[in-house]
Amino acid sequence: MSDSFVSGPRALARRAFWDAAGWSDASENALAADASFRRYFRLSRPDGQRAIVMDAPPDKEDVRPFVDIAEILKGFGYSVPEILAADKEAGFLLLEDLGDLTYTRALAAGHEERELYCLAGDLLGDLAQRDVSEIRDRVPAYSDEKLLEEAMRFVDWYLRKAHGLAIPDDAREEYAEAWRSVFPAARSGPEVLVLRDFHVDNMMVLSDRRDLAACGLLDFQDAVIGPASYDLVSLLQDCRRDISTAIVDEVSARFFESARNITDREGFVRSYHVLGAQRHLKNIGGFARQSVLLGNHSYLRFIDRMWRLTMENFSDDALAPVRDWIEKHVPDDYRVTPPPGGRAP
Repeated sequence: MSDSFVSGPRALARRAFWDAAGWSDASENALAADASFRRYFRLSRPDGQRAIVMDAPPDKEDVRPFVDIAEILKGFGYSVPEILAADKEAGFLLLEDLGDLTYTRALAAGHEERELYCLAGDLLGDLAQRDVSEIRDRVPAYSDEKLLEEAMRFVDWYLRKAHGLAIPDDAREEYAEAWRSVFPAARSGPEVLVLRDFHVDNMMVLSDRRDLAACGLLDFQDAVIGPASYDLVSLLQDCRRDISTAIVDEVSARFFESARNITDREGFVRSYHVLGAQRHLKNIGGFARQSVLLGNHSYLRFIDRMWRLTMENFSDDALAPVRDWIEKHVPDDYRVTPPPGGRAP
């Protein structure tokens, strides 16, 4: 964490924010950082009350999408942190503290895996039925241009920068064209509010709440309107942990039972595989970027699993153009975790 978050001008501004919000008697403790420029701090009062401060430097992050998406999700009846105070221009939010029991921690502590995943899948089945017509002017579309920009990180950061593999510009354009040709297959099924990072680190176990509200939601500020399959991929093809086939099958079956508006299941499965491959290759590139550009090597440990999941998705012929490009341009010994910090060409 940079000095500005700890003791510099940013820390002083943050303290002034939560003082003004009525928390002047609280103490502050930093929480673990994520892969963004945001930082989170827990406030604790002598009487035991707690809250979370989101500190998002406005030249790096914008807190307004978090506020907007939180309002939408709360309107759907889901559990999101209540916003207690906000200074949107300065990049500060004071949030309800939903606790420490993320799905990640709950699973490590021995909570029932099937129960947690079924609850999360049921929430997605409910979300897939929500009408998004009235929020399209508030939430950006997950356009093909955005999907392509993300997919290109694989070439630009993983192959070229992290592995030092020489990919000519014409080959790079062939990769882009391969993705353009398969994106139509990603559009089967309804368009929904896509949270984009729906995985075990961003879901909370809220044992004092019932039904879908027992699954708390975090880190949804990058939400978009896009294919319903995307968040199911995020949940069931998680780069952080392996999930049994039995659980994947049960969660998927429950999802389809709930999301009755999905009538073309074959098309949905194609979309699931296309977006699974896109998500993994995007993240392989993104995690390589974290290592090469920012010196954050912690995410490299997930790359081997993402390669395995990518190859499983490639069994769907809808992905043949991308699969063929990989076979032509990426030798087997480059389908591995790159060295921390990358290597020069």
